[in-house]
Amino acid sequence: MARKHMYALQYDSYSGGAAAPSQMVKPDGLVPLKIRESTRFYPYFKNCVGAIDGTHIPATVVGREVASYRNRKGTISQNVLAVCNFDLEFIYILSRWEGSAHDSRVLSDALRKFYLFDCGFANRFSFLAPFRGVKYHLKEFAGQDRDPETPYELFNLRHASLRNVIERIFGIFKSFAIFKSASIFPYKKQAGLVLACARLHNFLRRKCRSDEDVFPNENNAVNNGNTSVNIDESDREEPLETQEQDRENANNWRQSMAEDMWKDATI
Repeated sequence: MARKHMYALQYDSYSGGAAAPSQMVKPDGLVPLKIRESTRFYPYFKNCVGAIDGTHIPATVVGREVASYRNRKGTISQNVLAVCNFDLEFIYILSRWEGSAHDSRVLSDALRKFYLFDCGFANRFSFLAPFRGVKYHLKEFAGQDRDPETPYELFNLRHASLRNVIERIFGIFKSFAIFKSASIFPYKKQAGLVLACARLHNFLRRKCRSDEDVFPNENNAVNNGNTSVNIDESDREEPLETQEQDRENANNWRQSMAEDMWKDATI
């Protein structure tokens, strides 16, 4: 499906979708509070803006295109790509992709910032992935008496603790009754409903919040509570190079980050 047929809402006009709405959150250039006030995450993730992932929304499709919207579970869906910040607000959302579309294909049509995602994508400077072959999901660490035993386990645990925000926002978002089953509306309108509900979600987060302390401050805060720590863009400036070299450099960057975490945690 051509990019011009995608529907997107975001804080500026990266894509050819809908006009940028006021309800999409714009990153403010500050280190997120969730990261800034925890030595578990700061300074390693100081340039991280949020998390990115895809989810499937039940859909109704008619005609010859039905097969392309059948996902790997055998159901008809639209593949929705979303980016959120650490305050459970949408930064970007892209709807109307076929359910059969692989997440990495959808990703190539989206943003290029510094975000966290899972092993479904290759590690890049703009999209930091966990180490493969090392336990990652939070439930794998839950109920264990031992601490992470390698730099890779420690990195993956902290990465998962931050990236979990995208799973939480999907859980909230898909609780809208309209997404519980395939819609009766034409598919074009179904895609539009995803964007409308994303705007509604952000509005409710701002105006009707009852969990202001959703991310309580940790005891080991950094920067003495300074609330205006700016992201140093020079820390992640990327040279022009081949994709293979870019990935190798990104892997070296991730390796160095993991080693720094481990060294600091074991001193």
